[in-house]
Amino acid sequence: ATPEVLASGWTADPADLLPLINPALRPADTRPVRRIEAVTDQVLAYHEGELDAVDDVPVHQRGGEFLAQAWQLLRALPPGAPVTYTELAAKAGRPGAVRAAGSACSRNAAALFVPCHRVVPAGGGVGGFRWGPDIKRWLLQHEAVAVD
Repeated sequence: ATPEVLASGWTADPADLLPLINPALRPADTRPVRRIEAVTDQVLAYHEGELDAVDDVPVHQRGGEFLAQAWQLLRALPPGAPVTYTELAAKAGRPGAVRAAGSACSRNAAALFVPCHRVVPAGGGVGGFRWGPDIKRWLLQHEAVAVD
């Protein structure tokens, strides 16, 4: 069985990821590994240009109903077609919940697999990203999206 991703990001230190995982899901201990079967290859394929390679990697996060729905919607966003926070809120059936849409992105522990980098501000630019604007900009450019 393919392991479920609990958290991911652009860091070599698992200690950076553990606090992102819901306490009920957080492992008691971690150990470094060179490969994670059926995940490492998918991440490498994504970086080599197969932009849908990580789409089917199982992710396990825990949050309220809106968060779960927003994370599911994020997984359905195609590469190269970013949406605004306002559009994400509308897709979730709560057009007034723009701040909640932003919160779903900021509370997303499984970056790349749940592609919150595909949500951008309506006013332009790349907006916030836990792993920094340079990484978000690279991801958007990798997915052939023009950003300022």
